Order: sequence, then structure tokens, then C-alpha cells
Amino acid sequence: MQNLNAIPLSALRAIEVIARTGTLGRAAEELGVTSGALSQRLTKAEAALGQTLFIREASGLKPTAICLQIAPRLTRAITELSLVVSEIRDPEDDTLTISVAPIFASRWLIWRIQRFNQENPNISLRVLPTAEVVDLDFSEVDIGIRVGEDGAIGSGAFKLLDQRVFPVCSPDVSCRIHTLNDFRAIPIIRENERLYGWDSWLSEEGLKVADLHPGPTYADASLCLDAAMTGQGVFMAWETLACDALERGHISAPFARRSRTGATYWFATSQYGARKPNVTKFRQWLEAELACSVNYWSSDSFDQT
Repeated sequence: MQNLNAIPLSALRAIEVIARTGTLGRAAEELGVTSGALSQRLTKAEAALGQTLFIREASGLKPTAICLQIAPRLTRAITELSLVVSEIRDPEDDTLTISVAPIFASRWLIWRIQRFNQENPNISLRVLPTAEVVDLDFSEVDIGIRVGEDGAIGSGAFKLLDQRVFPVCSPDVSCRIHTLNDFRAIPIIRENERLYGWDSWLSEEGLKVADLHPGPTYADASLCLDAAMTGQGVFMAWETLACDALERGHISAPFARRSRTGATYWFATSQYGARKPNVTKFRQWLEAELACSVNYWSSDSFDQT
């Protein structure tokens, strides 16, 4: 029998994650390592096992027949080990690891998280800003804050908030917008050539995207919001992205109406993380903060012009 001491658990886990996720990049993201480090780990694992488990092709890694055979068993075994560790580990562990989209982290969460720290000084938060959807049942991440059209994005998902959008621009540009037809003369800021949210918002007013004047294009929504602040045009922003800039007067909302996109913010946790009392504390705090934001957005407490 092969000496198991010569094959560390981390090597078996690397094989399992690569086979399950299908790419080296996604596997590295889940494990929290670089693709280069994971590739080296895989090479050492194959050498220790005396088997080639993945064929290196230009398009990526292709699992061999033996890999396809053992991968489901590895997944079951590692899942069982995780359950065992979960039973042993102190449920009062004071560290929470949170996976969240970078834009949500930088534009909304970071401005409020100090309040959680002040209310819960014994809980240590580790925030991982990433656009990748981490498999919570196969990682050290306790909580995933995600946006999707349904709840099938992780075990133990709770609905937090419907995503709503509304047009924003600099105060100077807002002064030039008095009616909906004024949009025809204002550049529309695009995210990667997309006009996300405009269809749903305009359709309620009887207008079409084709009626809009093309403006600058940026790689992500955060840059688009910055462009709107500097007077480059109008951007269709969602509430968690734009609420703080709106409150501070950096941008204006020429029209108060919000439109639902069909997407929802979800609070997801693994079957292990759900057992931690601190996970529940963070969810309750997050729901309360979002409720305050929703009440603010729904009020007339900010200047629309």
C-alpha cells in the first residue's frame, strides 16, 4: 500500500478542487493560493502518487480516466473530513471569513464595518473581495455575500435585498435634466459596453435604450460611478453602489424612482458556518444596516436635484 505520509492532505485537496472546478484559476481562487503555487502542488502530488491525473493542454487541464474515477470519491472523503473537523472545532471561534464582491466591499461594506467591530470587539472579520463565487462547503470561507437571480447560489442562502437601479450624475449635470427627454442629450456611461438596468428603468417610462446618447465606457461599475461624479454623463447605478456618494452630495439623482433588476442580494453560508453563533450575529447586523439604507433610500431626506 502507498505510504499515505508521503501524500499530504493538501495535495489530495488540490486534486479534488481542480477536478471539481474544472480550471486551475478557479481552484486557486477557492484555495486562496496563486495558480502557479497550485500547479506546483499538483505536480508534486502526481509525482508522489506515480500517476498523471491531468493532461496539460492549451485550453487548460483535462482530467485523465483515473482522475475522473477517483474525483467523486475524493469529494465525498474531503466533505466527511470537513464535517469531522467542524464537530471538533470550537463553535465559538471568533474569526469570520467573508467572501464579497469587490465593489460591494469598497463602496458599501467598508464604510459600515467599523460599527460591527465596535459592537462585537471579540469577533475578528477577514474580508476577501473577489468576483469569484467561492464554494462555501469546500473552503475556509464562512459567509458569501452574493448577487443572483435566485437562491441557488450556495447552501443556507438568505435573501437580503432586491437590487434596484436609478440614474445618477454629478450635481452640475443634474441641473441640465428636467424631463426624461433631456436624457437624449446627455452621454450615458457604460460598463463594458453594457447598459445594465437601463432597459427596465426606461421601459416604465415608455422610452428605449436606442433613444440614449452613447457616452464613455469603463471596465467596472465603480469606475462608472466615479465618471458620473466627475460630470462625464449619467450612469444607471444600483443602491448599494451609489447610496453613500449620494448622501455626501458627490452625485445627484435627477429622478427618485428606482427600478428592480430581477437580481437579489443573498447571504450564503456553508453547512458548517451556519452553526457558528457569530455568523448569525453578522447576518443580523448586516440585515439591520441594509434596512437602514433602504429606509434612507426610500425617504426624501436627500436632495434629488
